[in-house]
Amino acid sequence: MPRGRYSLHDPHDHTPLAEEHFQCAPGASGWRYVSQLTAPGGDHLGSVDLTLDTLGRPLRLELHASSWQVRGAALDGVTWVRTDPTGTHATEGNVRAHAFTGSSPAFLVATARLLRLTPSAAATRVRLVAFTDPVLAPRTVDQSWALADRETHATDNGPLTVDAYQVTALDTGEQHTVHLAGDVVLAAPGIELEDLESPPSDLG
Repeated sequence: MPRGRYSLHDPHDHTPLAEEHFQCAPGASGWRYVSQLTAPGGDHLGSVDLTLDTLGRPLRLELHASSWQVRGAALDGVTWVRTDPTGTHATEGNVRAHAFTGSSPAFLVATARLLRLTPSAAATRVRLVAFTDPVLAPRTVDQSWALADRETHATDNGPLTVDAYQVTALDTGEQHTVHLAGDVVLAAPGIELEDLESPPSDLG
């Protein structure tokens, strides 16, 4: 069960945004990721709880940020309920999309798990609902994912396979690279793995 800490920063000017203390593991239903986010000064910012089924679809998502809350799941595309900080107003949404995304590294692992790309496969288009900080506002985004490279490295715990994905935002054409090892993000724009207490799980 990997446990560790990511640092999140602005990918453009590198301003520190948060630290995300996480743990994740494959299970009977598929894969689960839970984390707590803290500000650079130590204040609590929110949390992430994501469970995928064996096909990589979101069985359950719960996000908290700035007293806002989102609960979602794959249902007729993806469906979610967003509740305001007072708890009195809840807005339901539904989009014909494949899954969710957001600032947490969990969503990069989830998208890769959903697509199950191979190095020889063509780029695959995916539609996602992104919940943007700081108030978890929903926004539909279209991306293209391709597995550009796969390398195996020898480690003290056995061979470690690292996948490099090229991700393209289809509305702007902006491209970036995401490096994953199993269910851990090694590097991505705005994300750095600072600490890892145990090896990544192989999601197969």
